[in-house]
Amino acid sequence: MVVDFNFRFSTESTPQSLQQRLTEVLRRHGLDFELAWTVGGLPFLTTPGTLVAAVQTAIRAETGIETQLSTTGGTSDGRFIAQICPQVIELGPPNATIHMIDEHVVVSDIEPLKNIYRRVLENLHAGLPA
Repeated sequence: MVVDFNFRFSTESTPQSLQQRLTEVLRRHGLDFELAWTVGGLPFLTTPGTLVAAVQTAIRAETGIETQLSTTGGTSDGRFIAQICPQVIELGPPNATIHMIDEHVVVSDIEPLKNIYRRVLENLHAGLPA
């Protein structure tokens, strides 16, 4: 039997700790097994800094919303660049239909998002303190 699975894990775990835990469970149940591991991407957590401050300020100025940093929402494509970029965030339109048939965004969400992106760049250029 071949079983393929995917661990999506936080910065509180490592591939090694997950492999050790899984191996212990399989051995505890007396199973004969062989494991082959491929790590597709490591989890990351950006420490608040200049980029986060620039984005939060831009969102507040454009929408009046006080943002909250969060790791909810599932896995992130940011994991592919987090090892080479000290600050990674994801900022885009509401994604109620993400990865669904007929995925789409509401047209009225595009203009404010464009303004937020512009403000982020202006904030970074101005050297907004963290």
